[in-house]
Amino acid sequence: MSSMRIKSIEGIHIGDRFSVSRTFSQQDAMEFAGISRDYNPVHFDTRFSDAKNFKGKICHGLLVASMITEIGGQVGWLATEMNFKFIKPVYFGEMIKCEMLITDMSPKGLAKAEAVFKNEEGTPVLRAFLKGIIPGESEKQVMCKMIEEGDPTNRI
Repeated sequence: MSSMRIKSIEGIHIGDRFSVSRTFSQQDAMEFAGISRDYNPVHFDTRFSDAKNFKGKICHGLLVASMITEIGGQVGWLATEMNFKFIKPVYFGEMIKCEMLITDMSPKGLAKAEAVFKNEEGTPVLRAFLKGIIPGESEKQVMCKMIEEGDPTNRI
């Protein structure tokens, strides 16, 4: 059972932090390309990535950015706005940590957050500025029931 989901049921507040880590593979890029249809050769051909002055093939930026959706999915966040700043390339096999901080919240559950994605050296590779709607009381009750049922749709 996800501790992020439990935290969401208990209540999300300004200053709360959520984090996930992931290492992306070439297979992840192939699957993402199949869905997104982004077959930019910088992700698949070393000759092309070399010509772009990278140290190898790189992950899709939006694939890396999608780490934020893992957090959002666990807490029941409904995104209304996402703004990404891509800082450095992410290479296959590199572990990335995404940490999201709740920075503002209205009484109606409209929240703002910032996320920083860092590589293994602690260098930021991506920043995100987010707005969304956090779960209200009725959604929290549903999530409680989901957990009581074993949260069958949640693979985490």
